[in-house]
Amino acid sequence: MYEHLISSYIVGFIVLNVLLGLMAYMTWFERKVLARFQDRLGPTRTGPFGLLQPIADGVKLLSKEDIIPANADRLIFLVAPLISFVLAPLGAAVIPFGRSITLFGYNVDLYVTDLNIAALYVLALGSIGVYGIILGGYASGNRYSLLGALRSAAQVVSYEVVLGLSLVGVFILSGSLSLLQIVNEQSQSLSFGGLQVPNWYILSQPLAFALFLVAAVAETNRSPFDLPEAETELIGGFHTEYSGFRFSFFFLAEYINMIVVSLFASTLFLGGIDGPIADGVWWLVIKALIFLFFYVWLRATLPRFRYDQLMGLAWKVLMPLVFLNIALTGLIRLFGIGAI
Repeated sequence: MYEHLISSYIVGFIVLNVLLGLMAYMTWFERKVLARFQDRLGPTRTGPFGLLQPIADGVKLLSKEDIIPANADRLIFLVAPLISFVLAPLGAAVIPFGRSITLFGYNVDLYVTDLNIAALYVLALGSIGVYGIILGGYASGNRYSLLGALRSAAQVVSYEVVLGLSLVGVFILSGSLSLLQIVNEQSQSLSFGGLQVPNWYILSQPLAFALFLVAAVAETNRSPFDLPEAETELIGGFHTEYSGFRFSFFFLAEYINMIVVSLFASTLFLGGIDGPIADGVWWLVIKALIFLFFYVWLRATLPRFRYDQLMGLAWKVLMPLVFLNIALTGLIRLFGIGAI
């Protein structure tokens, strides 16, 4: 028992620190990719290839004045950014970065914990984390901030439903909500025309994957679904009154959420650590990087939606498709026709 607890603490400590480091360098990655799309260079002067830019940004934000509006609800105003920031990395606790290995004679599980409802745990954390945005907008005492917070609440309610229901097909096929079990199910190859084909759920659930991808972008408030912070309409939205390092907490949480969602999607639909040569965490990292690149690609390509288009897409287009996917998956599983 104690051996398992020590293993969980060590893996959790490593995962948390790696995630915080990746969060900082996700800002560098996004700047570099956007620069290439726009025929620019991006950060170049702060260290080789601009690799010290995240550190320079941190120093700059720490040195900025921390302003609290006179008519703000002070306690909630101070706590709100921390809610988003603290909850963001917790989803990585149930991501399997590998299976068990033996180290110095001890069995070490390469995941913090294996919950039998791990997928719901990740979805729940995403829902709770948005309270930081809502409370921050409310506590600012600014009507534009409040409107941004209300937009975020409506957006999360709409797209959280789509996000959760898009995974029902995966749960039906795998028979589990445990991410470790879902990875194990996908590691079993299928025979197709004499060839061994990976049993990744992106192949059997392509519609669910597309729906999940759209809903995940909206859930993390990323362009083109970044309506809670639409500066052309709301000045800056929910974070208008925030400054200094407190302002950065919201966006650092956003980048952590992007990384966690990318790991989550890679685990659910692309086999996680499963790879064509040998299983390993590097396959999970490569797959997550593809998703992160897709996030930045969208930002460089698509204009922001109007708010009515955003809500209409969720309820009029994505929701019927989600129920269609569930019905088809259930029927095919029921009658044993095969995978959808």
